[in-house]
Amino acid sequence: MKILVTVKRVPDPETVIKIAPDAASIVGDNVKWVINPFDEIAIEEALRLKEKVAGSEVVLVSIGTKTAQEQLRTGLAMGADRAILVLSEQALEPLAVAHVIQKLVESEKPDLIVMGKQAIDDDSNCVGQMLAELLAWPQATFASKVELAPDQKSAKVTREVDGGLETLDVPLPAVVTADLRLNEPRYASLPGIMKARKKEMKEIPVAELGIDVAPRLKILKLEAPPKRTGGRKVGSVQELVQALHNEAKVI
Repeated sequence: MKILVTVKRVPDPETVIKIAPDAASIVGDNVKWVINPFDEIAIEEALRLKEKVAGSEVVLVSIGTKTAQEQLRTGLAMGADRAILVLSEQALEPLAVAHVIQKLVESEKPDLIVMGKQAIDDDSNCVGQMLAELLAWPQATFASKVELAPDQKSAKVTREVDGGLETLDVPLPAVVTADLRLNEPRYASLPGIMKARKKEMKEIPVAELGIDVAPRLKILKLEAPPKRTGGRKVGSVQELVQALHNEAKVI
């Protein structure tokens, strides 16, 4: 089977983010960039499925500038077979991203698409759902467990929902988005890193796909969260209750 996995380049969660003077973007200098953690989980799940089904192929897809090659190479070093980089100088909105992947699906014809449930930079959490709608494919979001049927024609997906866990049987092809507890991603081995240099990475200018990627949303302003103030000690339970009622307004 062929599994398509999306990979987004995002700032390292440990990086200190600074807002640019235009208040609509971040300062990219001296920022460490990594694979979106949920996408890394998606890569790992695809690799595990590949190990269970002989002859399978894992194809990575990313959208961005040539700098995204680094994150794709990391995914290839983990064990993916090849990668596709759709070149775009501008950051694409979720619907445009879904349209790009839809276009690639037409040529790649994957049996399964595995994506991170969301990217940690914008937290949109909607590309997987949009893509499933555009393809008219079944979807299983927030997956914490994925099991292929013996004939590889369907999958049983356990989802994390507000009420607990939900299990879906979805026919393939389908779109699955990975949640945090789906797996623990592997580290790229030294032999894997060496092999990744020779694996195929195809570059496609976004203009060649014939997709309207014009932005429809506008960021008005980015603001850093307020600094947390220090706590204080109270002398009694009564004083605590009064503070929660009169100051915090939570009771």
